[in-house]
Amino acid sequence: MAGSGSSMLYSFLLFTVILSLQEMYRGKLASSELFTILGGFISSLLFLVLLTFLGNFQETCGMRAGWGAVIVAEAVALIAASTVHRVCITTCFLFSAGLLYELNKLSGGALSKSESRAKRH
Repeated sequence: MAGSGSSMLYSFLLFTVILSLQEMYRGKLASSELFTILGGFISSLLFLVLLTFLGNFQETCGMRAGWGAVIVAEAVALIAASTVHRVCITTCFLFSAGLLYELNKLSGGALSKSESRAKRH
């Protein structure tokens, strides 16, 4: 598992690359219905990467990560989606909700495993 600092750096670099590529190809992403849905999915990946960055930043600073990071990451992803197409905003929101649900399920499973290991020792 990567440390907070390196994970924060990698997620920021991924955010920058994904956002740059999305803006470079926004004409292509807005050209058809399928590409518009793809643009929303790419924007939801921006949400996931930015949420990782914000969570690691808050952990590094010693602050508690909460719903504020989720709202900020979602707002930035929706603004990025709005530069491509209006439909990208809706698909980004839906894909982001699905990713957030799966991320919450994954982190809950990891937390329960770590708690069960702590009880054994």
